[in-house]
Amino acid sequence: MTTSDAIRFTCVLCLWVGLCYMLISRTPQISFMTIFTIVASGIIVFVPLYKKYVKNKKH
Repeated sequence: MTTSDAIRFTCVLCLWVGLCYMLISRTPQISFMTIFTIVASGIIVFVPLYKKYVKNKKH
């Protein structure tokens, strides 16, 4: 992973963490749907990034 890729990955990570923090801080109680939303969004965001930058660069 090049430096620019690492910076992009870090920016996406910071944005995702910020949005998860906003979701958790604004809900009255943490339920299964809140946890499911966080996990699902993490999968949707980070699996394609992992496949693009980490898995394909090992060759």
